[in-house]
Amino acid sequence: MALRIRRLRPSDYDELMRLFEACGLDPRMRGRDSRSSIAHQLRVNRDSYLGALDGRRLVGAVLGTDDSRKGWINRLAVHPDYRRRGIAKRLVRAVERALRAKGIEMFAALIEPGNDASVSVFRSLGYEILPMAYARKKRNEGV
Repeated sequence: MALRIRRLRPSDYDELMRLFEACGLDPRMRGRDSRSSIAHQLRVNRDSYLGALDGRRLVGAVLGTDDSRKGWINRLAVHPDYRRRGIAKRLVRAVERALRAKGIEMFAALIEPGNDASVSVFRSLGYEILPMAYARKKRNEGV
């Protein structure tokens, strides 16, 4: 497979949303995943919003952000037809490199309960899997 990883572009939006849907990530296209929101995020996180492409087809993605001390690995997604080929690991390593270039030394990912595949990927990459409580507050449902 001649898979390549590159920065995501605004023109990848529709395909990214289809990928999220195929992976069960429930994109919020009227909120945090709207076209304008993703375009803004791509500008802010230019080097750490990455896609894996098989030819011209987007088959994987990862969205890397940071809070200036910790890198966050978000929305790791690999199309179901492309799983178990090491794509998730390649995406995580690539986003770690991008975040390291910004001086980030610690990485974290929130994994939904029951997502054993993600736990396995992160564990195999040396991540410590910790039990956590997650608290959140939203200004509105679309966020």
